[in-house]
Amino acid sequence: MLLYITLGTNNLAVAKRFYDAVMPCLGLVFRAEDADEIGYGPPTGRIRFWITRPYDGKPASIGNGSMPAFEAANCAAVDAFYNAALAHGGTDEGAPGLRPFGPSFYAAYVRDPDGNKLSAVCETPEHPERPI
Repeated sequence: MLLYITLGTNNLAVAKRFYDAVMPCLGLVFRAEDADEIGYGPPTGRIRFWITRPYDGKPASIGNGSMPAFEAANCAAVDAFYNAALAHGGTDEGAPGLRPFGPSFYAAYVRDPDGNKLSAVCETPEHPERPI
């Protein structure tokens, strides 16, 4: 359904350090960079997640109510995403755990250094890391 997602940044170097640490937890890798943006995606195929300086030259700002949610392979990946985010300048918006959005909706919520809200979610019916 979605071709790609972009989030704004006011400091591309800080954003790169943050995303270089958290995206591999979800199987996504750094794939592209130029003076105004960086891109992450699976090792092959289309880059689907971009961090960019706003094209209009104005400061980047967060979208109230906006949040990309990334699929995680398992609970350990959600936990790793959360821990990497906090260790690299992110802030807590909800520690890893089950949420009321389904019987196996295991998620963590963070904000990147620019204040963009992100989530990592695992919905597998069985979580080897935690019995249901």
